[in-house]
Amino acid sequence: MNEFKMDQERIRKEARANIDHGPITSAYGGDAQRVVEVCNQALASEIVCVLRYKRHYFTATGLNSEAVAAEFLEHANAEQAHADMLSQRIVQLGGDPDLDPANIATKSVTDYDTVAGLREMITEDLVAERIVISTYTEIIRWLGEADPTTRRIFESLLADEEEHADDLQSLLERVG
Repeated sequence: MNEFKMDQERIRKEARANIDHGPITSAYGGDAQRVVEVCNQALASEIVCVLRYKRHYFTATGLNSEAVAAEFLEHANAEQAHADMLSQRIVQLGGDPDLDPANIATKSVTDYDTVAGLREMITEDLVAERIVISTYTEIIRWLGEADPTTRRIFESLLADEEEHADDLQSLLERVG
């Protein structure tokens, strides 16, 4: 392994010269504009998930509906936290979180649904989680080492989404 050496004087000079770039330094290896676009697509997907889970929370009926509705609400709150994390990162990268409802519907990788049955709600939520899991896995691979901060955010989101999928699979088994 090579000995670690850095040019501290160069780093200090660049930090002062490009102060208007905020956290984006010459060490940043990503395409900040493209990362913002990808984050906005994920943001749209998270918002659609919040809305779908909230609808399911309010409209769930049936024998197991109380426990299932509580899980829907928990997931809605987690998805909102994800949306907030993505919005903050977009701003850090010099972008603008796209919260325009017209754009959210077209950018989201997941769909909003109006199914009525408890089993159907769980199924649609599980499908959406699986879509997001695959999408975030691809985003993490794409980011690689170019943007470790955004990659870690997506890794955190991915872990939550996998947990949600596991929860929903268990619920499907319980409601029969």
